[in-house]
Amino acid sequence: MGNLYEPLLWKNPAGSDEDYTPALATAWTTSDDGLTWTFDIREGVTFHTGEALDAAAVQQSLEAAKERGGASFIWAPVETIEATSDTEVVMELSYAAPVDLIVSSTYGAWIVAPSALDAAAKDEKYFESGIDAGTGPYALESYTAGEKVVLKKYDDYWNAEEAATYETVDVAITSDAVTAQQMLTAGEVKYSTQIPLENIESFDGNPDYDVNVSKSPFNFVALFNTTRPPLDDPAVRRALSYAVPYDEIIEVGAQGYGTQSFGPVPDGIFPFDADVSQYTQDLDRARELLADAGHADGFDLTLTFASENAAEKRFVPLIKDAFAQVGVDVEVKAQLFNQQWEDAKAEPTKAQDIFVLYYWPTYSDAGSDNLWSLFHSSDAPFFNLSYWENEKYDALVDEAGTYTATDRDRAQSMYSEAMEMLYDEAPGVFLYDAQAVQVVPAGLEVPTANENYPFTAFFAGFEPA
Repeated sequence: MGNLYEPLLWKNPAGSDEDYTPALATAWTTSDDGLTWTFDIREGVTFHTGEALDAAAVQQSLEAAKERGGASFIWAPVETIEATSDTEVVMELSYAAPVDLIVSSTYGAWIVAPSALDAAAKDEKYFESGIDAGTGPYALESYTAGEKVVLKKYDDYWNAEEAATYETVDVAITSDAVTAQQMLTAGEVKYSTQIPLENIESFDGNPDYDVNVSKSPFNFVALFNTTRPPLDDPAVRRALSYAVPYDEIIEVGAQGYGTQSFGPVPDGIFPFDADVSQYTQDLDRARELLADAGHADGFDLTLTFASENAAEKRFVPLIKDAFAQVGVDVEVKAQLFNQQWEDAKAEPTKAQDIFVLYYWPTYSDAGSDNLWSLFHSSDAPFFNLSYWENEKYDALVDEAGTYTATDRDRAQSMYSEAMEMLYDEAPGVFLYDAQAVQVVPAGLEVPTANENYPFTAFFAGFEPA
């Protein structure tokens, strides 16, 4: 999608000189109270449909994203979107929010041609046949569901400096990473977006390939069911947090391509903080805490994980084995994620004891997503599958969110305090942040993966080495 469509802004990787790269907006400002955001819309841009981009098109597109987009909830703070001229869009918010982050969302803020939006309003399945209505460097030439996508360089692309090098990109679709690897090594394809992690070692050191490692927005967390004994006791949760073999989990689950998490916010995503406390495996300390909590003889737990997740399948036995060493017997249940999630949401008091979750934020604000979605109290469970409730934590992350747009340092400080609460109360175990791994054949240069857009290979940046 990121080759066909563009947002108003691109969020740059962590550590970049600038936080954003202007895309379909050339400039933007916000009021001191963070309630009014003004975007200058780029002139001279055309959609692949032939329509011209203007502020009215942006207004229509963002209103559609807010009303019926798959990630419409990220637009909740935005009350109105108005084209105040041909080149200016003004958004009014009901409460301060980081609209710069929202408009650079991974998949919730693409700008779409008006004619396609009109058609989609009449037919909700309009886009399912593979409709291209973007402004990106490539246009869609053909699409065969589940098999193939052919992209053709868009000759009228507005950004000459970032125009595509290759005229055509022929994308073969396969869900099997081993098949993708075989196609790459056989020379059937020039690049693959997925190689099994356990096979990366075969490319490392091979002069025919480069292996690039970078940050990603993905991390793994194990959520304790805090609604019933013994996991309603923070001391027990801390004990189990000391029992987890973090280094082994990274070595086996991530095949070495991961780093231990500092709370639920992945490295590179706001409000990550490397000063947040971490547990390290200490089985003696775990046994001591369990004995002090009245569980010297141990207890039984159930753990569920997503059977289709290869990393979880690799590392979950390590948790079971480690917990057995402190007297805790774990029954492991593999379920397809949708079933695992449905069971967990149904009745917390009868649900699993430990829910292993692979998670990433919808846009690059893990304060309003990971910290809120995973641990803020809610009337009915959604992603807070520890079912943890803490009024002080709720108030802290609620208030922090109001400062993200106007005083990001203050928001960071409050979110860091909230993450220390998670360390102390231990409603979940923060296992590891997964790294992005690219295998690049010699003779090809590809852009470094951007943790803010983990699902996109930006083909316009591909060129011969």
